[in-house]
Amino acid sequence: MDRGEGETRNDLGGEMMKIDKKGRLNEKVAIITGAASGIGRASAILFAREGAILVLADVSEEGLKETLGLVRREGGEAITKRTNVAIEEEVKGLIDLALRTYSQIDILCNNAGITGQISNLEEQAGDDWRKVYEVNVLGAVFATKHVAKHMQERKSGAIVNTASVAGIRSGAGGNAYSASKAALISFTQTAACDLGSYNVRVNAVCPGLIETGMTKPVFDLARAKGKSDKLGSRCELRRYGRPEEVAQAILFLASDEASYITGQALPVDGGNTASLNLPGMKF
Repeated sequence: MDRGEGETRNDLGGEMMKIDKKGRLNEKVAIITGAASGIGRASAILFAREGAILVLADVSEEGLKETLGLVRREGGEAITKRTNVAIEEEVKGLIDLALRTYSQIDILCNNAGITGQISNLEEQAGDDWRKVYEVNVLGAVFATKHVAKHMQERKSGAIVNTASVAGIRSGAGGNAYSASKAALISFTQTAACDLGSYNVRVNAVCPGLIETGMTKPVFDLARAKGKSDKLGSRCELRRYGRPEEVAQAILFLASDEASYITGQALPVDGGNTASLNLPGMKF
């Protein structure tokens, strides 16, 4: 039996017939930034299960090594590169590595992000705002810029940006973080318009409260205060989310199943943005 195929019985004739069990991303080359933990790691593992060939990037080499091991445990093929997405030359180097190694890039997941400081507006430093924007916005801009020509020439490609519900409404993050995610959503839309005629799709996911390394301080504080039951209570599903649930949305937008979707920002937030943060209180 060939790899990726199975057998099933034909109900009409009783004969055994082969069915294709290849993954939704079979043999597609996908770059994932911020792959050392959280949503990036969950996406890498899921993409590997679905047959993608992976190029994984992060500033944490130790985290990348752990993700690589998990991907290979799934039978996936991957390479890694330490990359600070805030530095354009490093991002260009990542794109060049992917092309040298695999000769194509089908999917780009701009997932790397930081929260920045959480403080009163009058106490926020300009340097912190710049750092947050450099990672959360320019990181995606640089990667999209350097992959665009290749995707345009192939007339094919899918780009998925990890934004946030904080970019849609207030109350889900600090000023700099929220503003950066709003900018990323806007960039998603403008890039979709720039690249749509080349059959290159650009979309974003907007996670709500997800337990990851980045949100660990929020979870730790709530648990320390005995308020773990409050985590996620402001969304309609009354719970917080898991990285794997966001990864499923990223997989969908990256796959051919979303072939007619571009320029969209998809909330994955348990219904948080559907309400006024008062679950069940509809007037």
